[in-house]
Amino acid sequence: MPRSQEGLREDLKIVKDNVQGVDIINVPDLLRLDIRSWEGSAIAQDFFPTSIPHIRAIDVDLSQPLTMCSALRNSNITEVLVIEGDPPQDMSHKVYPTVTTDVIQKFHQEMPEVKVYAGIDQYRGSMRQEMYRIQRKLQAGAVGFFTQPFFDLRLLEIYADMLEGQNVYWGVSPVMSERSQSYWEMKNNVIFPKGFEPTLDWSIEFSREVLKFARDRDANLYLMPIKSNLDAYLKGVLS
Repeated sequence: MPRSQEGLREDLKIVKDNVQGVDIINVPDLLRLDIRSWEGSAIAQDFFPTSIPHIRAIDVDLSQPLTMCSALRNSNITEVLVIEGDPPQDMSHKVYPTVTTDVIQKFHQEMPEVKVYAGIDQYRGSMRQEMYRIQRKLQAGAVGFFTQPFFDLRLLEIYADMLEGQNVYWGVSPVMSERSQSYWEMKNNVIFPKGFEPTLDWSIEFSREVLKFARDRDANLYLMPIKSNLDAYLKGVLS
């Protein structure tokens, strides 16, 4: 999370100095933070060869050129993740009725050198509905996908079977408190499996299971360590 330049650099240094196996940094775009994702991605390139900023579709005015185009090119950022984006609660930031497929196509028109990934939200609706959205994004030109974090290996296996042959980054994220668990349940419609515990130990063990799953399938895994001890979590998962 790019909360500040100094804090982001500290987190990146922890990862680079202490954790093996990380080759890409994925940078979210949160309006409540001062640093936009492409600015954070530029900083991340001081530590890792590849960084992928999130681009919020609802921030993009289709009638105007991409506002982040120059920044991406100046930083030699050649991969982005286009997500729908949540509107600001106080509506202090102007947003547009733009959908992800429009932005994927706009990148292909204005920045054809950029590889565009799209999101998968396995909790948004039915699997059939989500698979339709995935097909639309592929038709628009998406080269791969990042999922919402999984918390149940059985659900992940179902999606992996349906998406066989696609370039997917399977997501996991630690849940460290009952409050965080409630957020995922109420905001994102997550149903946690039997035996789930909002602890570091459970999160590490589950992440290791997903890491093994990804390695067995020669697939990609991304870790989203929100509100956790970054060093302890990453070392626990990747050591």
